[in-house]
Amino acid sequence: MSVTEILFTPLLKADSGRPLITHYDDATGSRIELSRATAANWAAKTANWLRDEHDVEPGDPVAVLLPAHWQTAGLLLGAWWCGAHVVGAGVDAKVAVVPPGGTADADVVAVASLHPMGLGSGAPVDYLDDSRLHGDDFTPWQPTPGSTLALGTATVDDVVAQARELGTALGTEPRVMSTLEWNVPSGVLEGFLAVLAAGGSLVQVSNPDAGRMAARRDTEKVTQLLG
Repeated sequence: MSVTEILFTPLLKADSGRPLITHYDDATGSRIELSRATAANWAAKTANWLRDEHDVEPGDPVAVLLPAHWQTAGLLLGAWWCGAHVVGAGVDAKVAVVPPGGTADADVVAVASLHPMGLGSGAPVDYLDDSRLHGDDFTPWQPTPGSTLALGTATVDDVVAQARELGTALGTEPRVMSTLEWNVPSGVLEGFLAVLAAGGSLVQVSNPDAGRMAARRDTEKVTQLLG
C-alpha cells in the first residue's frame, strides 16, 4: 500500500471531520483549516489528475517544490496515493508543481497559486484549476509495493517506519504547531508525516509573527511545537 493509505486513511476512517491542517500565513493574515475529509478530497483529485491526465504510475518522480501549505498537503497525499515518488529540486521529474514564478526540470510543470482561498494562478498548467475537475474518490489500479521509492531515496516501507519513529516523540493525537518548511525529504518527514503517524493535527504557520505565536498556541490548543 501507499504512504497515504498507510498513514492517512486510518485517520480519515477514525474521524473524518477532525482538522488535519490549519494553515496561518502571518504575512497576509489568513487562516485556512482543512478537515481530514477535505484533505482526502483534494488528495483524491490530485491522484486522479496525476494518473489520468499525466500518466503518473507507481515509482514515477513528482517534484513537490512548494512551501509548507495546505495546498502542499493535498498534493503530497495525492502524489503518494497514486504511488508517485516525491522528489525535491534538482531531480528530473515527470510532473513538477511549483509556486508562481517557479521553474523545474520536468515533462510537465504545473503552478500552485498558494492563494488562501484556492484560486487558480492563470498558468497554462494550473494545479488547483486542473485537479479540481477530477473525481472526489480515488481507487488505485494496482497496489503500490512497499519497495517503491516514495520520498527522496526512501521507499514506502522506509518512509512509514521513519514517520512512525518520529511520531512517537509527539505523543498520541497531538495538536502540533510548526514553522518547519517541508523540504524533501527531512522537512516532509518531520513536519508533516510524523504528525500523521502520531494521529495528530497540524497548525502550520508561514511567515510567523513572533508576537502572535503565544496567543495562537492557547487558541489552537497546541500540545507540541516544531521549528
